[in-house]
Amino acid sequence: MTVLLGVLVVAAAGGCVCVVWAVRGGPRPVRAVAAATLAASDLLRRSARRRRRGLGGTSGGD
Repeated sequence: MTVLLGVLVVAAAGGCVCVVWAVRGGPRPVRAVAAATLAASDLLRRSARRRRRGLGGTSGGD
């Protein structure tokens, strides 16, 4: 479990580095990783919004 968490942290940090490098005009592979990182971030953000909306809408009639 700890190893998996470590791998995820390293992958997230690497993705952030690629995003910054791509903004500064990095090579094509770096721009591809940056695009994938931003797309994954957008998907996670959208799913979190949907979960929050779903939890708020299912409250009972207190």
